[in-house]
Amino acid sequence: MSEGAEAPPAAPSDDATPRLGPNFWRLWAASAASNLADGIFRVALPLLALRLTRSPAAVAGVALAGRLPWLLFALHAGALADRLDRRRTMTLVNIGRGAVIATLGVLVWADAVVMPVLFVVAFTLGIGETLFDTAAQSMLPSVVDRDRLSRANGRLYAVELSMNQFVGPPLGGVIAGLALAWAFMGSGAAYLLAAGALVLLRGSFRPTRRGPPARLRADIADGLRYLAGNDLLRTLALMVGAMNLISSGIDALLPIFAVAPGPLGLTEVGFGVLWAAGGVGSVVGSVAADRVARLIGRSRLLLVNTAVFALVPIALALTSSAVVVGAAFVAVGASGMMWNVITVSLRQAVVPDHLLGRVNAGYRLLAWGSMPVGAAIAGVGAELIGARGVFAVFALAAIPLVVPVRRITDATIERTEAASART
Repeated sequence: MSEGAEAPPAAPSDDATPRLGPNFWRLWAASAASNLADGIFRVALPLLALRLTRSPAAVAGVALAGRLPWLLFALHAGALADRLDRRRTMTLVNIGRGAVIATLGVLVWADAVVMPVLFVVAFTLGIGETLFDTAAQSMLPSVVDRDRLSRANGRLYAVELSMNQFVGPPLGGVIAGLALAWAFMGSGAAYLLAAGALVLLRGSFRPTRRGPPARLRADIADGLRYLAGNDLLRTLALMVGAMNLISSGIDALLPIFAVAPGPLGLTEVGFGVLWAAGGVGSVVGSVAADRVARLIGRSRLLLVNTAVFALVPIALALTSSAVVVGAAFVAVGASGMMWNVITVSLRQAVVPDHLLGRVNAGYRLLAWGSMPVGAAIAGVGAELIGARGVFAVFALAAIPLVVPVRRITDATIERTEAASART
């Protein structure tokens, strides 16, 4: 159940660890280690690309390779998440990611890396990400009660974002400044620690299926049909797809724009700190999301989140001040994480468990499949009009996004929840 249908705010003891259960905290620990690995790698990979080339198109191409699997494999990942044990999938993927990144570290240490290797590594890890993230989002309703989803998601997002953006990037920047190979080694080790934490979860996390086995294509079609028929989830997926197109384009160009001799003039360590600024806001947003939504309503919060989203491309287009850009990252990090907690909790609450992996995958095909498109646009656009010109275009594209989100009201959300409760 999402918070719109909850009883009045619970007593403080509801936040205590035992109410979420030991399995949740094992999942929380696995998420912490996995996202620490992501955060280190997120800084180390573009820094390695910058050592090999200063071409905006080539640097953006690495980001494109990492996001392309969301276009190619997201639907298959969702179907598999509804067939296989989700914990086992996540464990095996983390072992594989740890091995791939550690191998890259060895190649860096041996000075044997060329640009094609980065494209292959980014693409391979992107495949792993589609499998891991789809299974992870689909597993949470089996770990905590549905009326705890907003609270559980808030805590997961807090540790995910604190590690992914607040701890991992500056740590990765510091390690990369000393020895880039060790940054990749550390990232690989953290993935293996995450796999160990997942092994400790108790129980089966394979969804219960009804009826005879279906072909993979039929399973995929069922998930897409559900998503297409739900106006609220479809609208949210299209909205976040547009946002992620812009965000991925910004991410693809940010290293070459931020690191000296780029306009922001940052060192490698400073680049990691800039990523951490967004993490600070994200942690605040993840913890505050449930309470702010109760205070002003979920639909109004989503509208505010959408309006704030334009601040980063505006700041990058208009200033070379790292302080101003960092402040924009903090604000957008907080608002974006509130959006995520509310919308993910809603999706987990209303979609039946046996369809959740496929619906999550269809949602993310729209939401994340736009990322390689954004990276490609950014790379080509930067060659033609420069990075600052691309940021200006993204700012102009972000502002009108407040129009479709105004269609979403608290009454719309409550009707969707009520319809799900009757099924």
